[in-house]
Amino acid sequence: MKTVLIIGLGRFGRHLARQFYLRGNEVMVIDSCEENVNDTLSYATNAQIGDATNEAFIASLGVRNFDICIVAIGNDFQCSLETTALLKDLGAKFVLSRACREVHAKFLLRNGADEVIYAEKDMAERIAAKYGTENVFDYIELSSDYSIFEIAVPTSWYGKSILQKEVRTKYHVSILATKEHGVISPLPKPEHVFKSTENLIIMAHNDDVKKLIK
Repeated sequence: MKTVLIIGLGRFGRHLARQFYLRGNEVMVIDSCEENVNDTLSYATNAQIGDATNEAFIASLGVRNFDICIVAIGNDFQCSLETTALLKDLGAKFVLSRACREVHAKFLLRNGADEVIYAEKDMAERIAAKYGTENVFDYIELSSDYSIFEIAVPTSWYGKSILQKEVRTKYHVSILATKEHGVISPLPKPEHVFKSTENLIIMAHNDDVKKLIK
């Protein structure tokens, strides 16, 4: 269980609060709008109405005690920037801030954010990878170069084993699991024989995956 502080309760902030709460974490939510706070009460451990750019108010929260502080403000970059800097100045362990543009991300990182998330950009990339590419069913970006993909088994692999196809050395792909009829079987053995009815969950360089699925 982690203690999470979420500042900014638009749609993104509310979804975050709910997901953290459902996973058994202690969640404190903050917003300047009473209606937004009230809408989030059912999946928050604690909630307060206040101005996140007010140093006295933020200091009263004891931000050092949270495992993660998330600045989910999306429609006021100045407020997001000030809040991010304030959290770090007051000793927050880890600050994750939302950015809508590349230039915003740079300023947030310079002013104390440990990591920046692009809610719309990340989702757009995932949707494009999932629905815009043949034989890709899901996608998680690990870095600018490496990702986890769920792909269909290449037809030339049917009836062959992982060892026979030399997947790691020839294709530079790590098979994390197989998935058949919704059931995931992690870390298949080298003797595993590929079937047309299964998908593969793999980790690889993006360029290597493109070569594999083209």
